Amino acid sequence: MTELTEATTRARLLAVAEQELLTTGYDRLSVRAVNAAAGMNPAAVHYHFGSKEALVATLLQERLGPLWQPHLASLGSPTVAELVDVVIGPLADLAEDPVGRLRLHLLARFVLGRRAPAFTDRWFALRPWTDLLRAARPDLTEREAGRRWAMAFTLILQHFGDPLADVPGDIPSPESLRAFVIAGLDGP
Repeated sequence: MTELTEATTRARLLAVAEQELLTTGYDRLSVRAVNAAAGMNPAAVHYHFGSKEALVATLLQERLGPLWQPHLASLGSPTVAELVDVVIGPLADLAEDPVGRLRLHLLARFVLGRRAPAFTDRWFALRPWTDLLRAARPDLTEREAGRRWAMAFTLILQHFGDPLADVPGDIPSPESLRAFVIAGLDGP
């Protein structure tokens, strides 16, 4: 299979999976149905991704990773409030449409449920965020900065992702969440 054909096949499987997820939710997502709807052989998802979980993890990385990259690249020496805005701003924008809510819901279910295979995108790991927080707050140890981000991300994902629901619902306004997360990351 040529590189272009493989990329096209992967893109088609991801697009079909996202559409299926919108109608069925994660628990009822069938790899067989994704393959059939994409017009692929029954083993296509397993060949290209390895599993249903890896398919969805790839979908999340490809759709969500680019949300943060331009903001992070332009930060320089960020304040805690700027870091929180880089995280919450794009998520609040996503929450305004059904596909965005689906992505947030899946991310929350995977991360908070610790079900996803290891993400490969740098910004899906805690380390880069810990380093950025320590740049803004050099008095924090690496462990403390990581612990604060872990709690902050848990709260953010619970707010935006509604991880206990079968399918995503409406998401409350993020203003009080923003203030709470800034206070938690920047507190003594």
